[in-house]
Amino acid sequence: MKKILLSLFICGLTLQSNSQNASVEKSTFGVQTGFLGVWVHNETKLSNLIALRSEIGLDTGVSIRNGEDITGFLLTPVLTLEPRWYYNLNKRVSKSRRVDGNSGNFISIKTTYHPDWFVITNERNLDFITDISIVPTWGIRRNIGNHFTYEAGIGIGYLHYFKKDNVVLINEPDVAVNLHLRAGYRF
Repeated sequence: MKKILLSLFICGLTLQSNSQNASVEKSTFGVQTGFLGVWVHNETKLSNLIALRSEIGLDTGVSIRNGEDITGFLLTPVLTLEPRWYYNLNKRVSKSRRVDGNSGNFISIKTTYHPDWFVITNERNLDFITDISIVPTWGIRRNIGNHFTYEAGIGIGYLHYFKKDNVVLINEPDVAVNLHLRAGYRF
């Protein structure tokens, strides 16, 4: 009986010490798609709980005329840099939940840049305006099996348009909303 109790005590100490060593992965790479685009991303470890996410992809937009049906769409390139703090990894490990692939809840500062490199659209005479947004975001990321992931996030922040010579902007600074639901594949 003493040996069994001693074994359980040692196992308990081992589990507790493992929960204090929870960490984001050194590097993780994947592809995600959602309602409004497709993206390729990499997350690089900065500390045990902080990762830097870099992302390149295509964002989708739609246009609606006179409050009626969707009349147009566009695809434009997007570059994103996002430090993420995965704040609940230790709690997830202590409850025997997965943290591989940086599976956990996070708080981030999502910085997104839409350059005017090219635009794929069905609209005529579309003049795309370059913008940058900085959005504090709360989100979750979870794994399904070994390689599939899903992610959801919400945030409100600042949006700035870079004015062109032939464009007049009214109330230049604007509010940016980050509301995303994505599914992906992790390599």
